[in-house]
Amino acid sequence: MWDQTRVLVTGAGGFIGSHLTEALVRRGCTVRAFIRYNSRNGRGNLEDIAPEVLENVEIIAGDLRDADVIERAVKGCDVVFHLGALVGIPYSYQNPREVVEANILGTLNVLTAARDHGVKRIIHTSTSEVYGSARYVPIDEAHPLQGQSPYSASKIGADKLVESFHASFDLPVVTVRPFNSYGPRQSARAVIPTIITQALSKAEIHLGNTETLRDFTFVTDTAAGFIAAAEAQGAIGYVVNVGSGSEVSIGELASMIVRTLQSPAKIVVDETRLRPGRSEVTRLLADNRLAKEVLGWEPRVPLGQGIELTANWIKTHLEHFQIGKYQI
Repeated sequence: MWDQTRVLVTGAGGFIGSHLTEALVRRGCTVRAFIRYNSRNGRGNLEDIAPEVLENVEIIAGDLRDADVIERAVKGCDVVFHLGALVGIPYSYQNPREVVEANILGTLNVLTAARDHGVKRIIHTSTSEVYGSARYVPIDEAHPLQGQSPYSASKIGADKLVESFHASFDLPVVTVRPFNSYGPRQSARAVIPTIITQALSKAEIHLGNTETLRDFTFVTDTAAGFIAAAEAQGAIGYVVNVGSGSEVSIGELASMIVRTLQSPAKIVVDETRLRPGRSEVTRLLADNRLAKEVLGWEPRVPLGQGIELTANWIKTHLEHFQIGKYQI
């Protein structure tokens, strides 16, 4: 279905967005990438994809909150992958208004433009953070939504807008709800690069809560989930978890990485990295049965292999990181 399909990826300069953009170009799509404007003309993680791939990507820079530029970006596209968002949970504590405006108003702009231009399918990006701390595990798509941070609340709002446009305007939407994605190109805002960069160069690895449990999915598996959501005939209207279905504590994860890298670094709990108590999400574990049944998707890269692939990339890109600095 992909040959010459006209596709828009919002958030294409981000971690998952860059991998998805690359995968779509390699499938023969005509890809338009929407990235956040900056005066340096920086293209984010798109800078790290192969030049022969990037030359086939049309780039539009702007702001999700600008309805006019979103309308121009969506016009002429068959499929829209909406990944654009402000994603940092600690950042949302400091700048909740900006996060809410980008994530909710930005999503409204994408939905409105897609409705007005007759887009054939929108793949909207949710997050496992909307579930909050697990009330039961594994977490299926019927789990209650809990806004335990301004970021998660903004994504709940965006998800509900998507739901409303499907119900009100019959917009052909699929919501993909990734659990913790990781892999090459991810910033040290996320925990796995934080651990790896410190393990490679520091005597101590500073972390927040090491007892929380997370479900990690390698980024190429996550990107494959988005593509499957666009391909699956019966997926429209669904919210679908994309997660590995296994969990590990942050402390266990750090120990695994230390062993993999043969690092002598010690793990230290740093109070400055702890989230407010009621805001901390203590456990996330995906029930991915719906993804298997509806999308025909399942994870392929085990955690150990994914950590090795990520560490090998970070070793050759250490200049991208401010090692040891807590990034929000």
